[in-house]
Amino acid sequence: MTGTPWQFRGIGIVSVAVFIFLYLPIVTLVVLSFSNGDSAAGGLQHGMSLRWYRALLTNEEIQRVLRNSVTVGAISTVLATIIATMAALGLSQGGFRGQREVEGAIVVPLVIPEIVLGVSLLVLFVAAGVSPGLATISIAHVVLILPVAYVPIRARLQGLDPALFEAASDLYASPSLTFRRITLPLIGPGIAAGALLAFIGSFSDVVVSYFVSGPGSTTLPVYALSMVRVGVTPLINAVSTLLLIAPTAILIIAHFFNRSQEKRMEALA
Repeated sequence: MTGTPWQFRGIGIVSVAVFIFLYLPIVTLVVLSFSNGDSAAGGLQHGMSLRWYRALLTNEEIQRVLRNSVTVGAISTVLATIIATMAALGLSQGGFRGQREVEGAIVVPLVIPEIVLGVSLLVLFVAAGVSPGLATISIAHVVLILPVAYVPIRARLQGLDPALFEAASDLYASPSLTFRRITLPLIGPGIAAGALLAFIGSFSDVVVSYFVSGPGSTTLPVYALSMVRVGVTPLINAVSTLLLIAPTAILIIAHFFNRSQEKRMEALA
């Protein structure tokens, strides 16, 4: 059979139904976050307002957990990106026994259930006598997001033309100069993409943070989970919308950044 998928009977209806199923709850959540009522699912019969967003700005507890999330995300992203870049550069050289096993070990956290990862890290911290706090969350998030940062960097390195490095060697460029002037600029978009994806993974994590957080170190997603358990109010809609908007904005920024970098490389070529 040939032709585009849209030529098959019923594919359009099924596609629309799937998109509605996926995104209608999210759209409903965002719309209800502007409700002026006191019920999270009470609809818009009381009108629309920014009441609950103003409550976000004046709620000291939410401001504190938001700072915790940003702090943990920044620290873990920087550490994970540095480690991922070093690992990708080292593994790109190839030619040593056990390379596949090492690469597999780096990406294993992608397939391990987060609850298993969270419990194992909690047991490790308790055995080591480390008190739960922002430090334990940051370390746990490095483990969690390291493969997320590694994959785009490694993919970028695999796409580089080896002739570039051979030409640099022929021109007597030292390894450090080759790295600064050729390797780093070329893998820069991969590093940026990996870092942005890693930050999103850290900022939105619930399961691992829940297990390794302590008093005063609660992150925004964990706080949102606790709000649902205590009582559902429209404030949770506003918090959830914030958790939705932040990663989406980062992805949009990453998209335009990658496009600008691709155009720049095409112009140089």
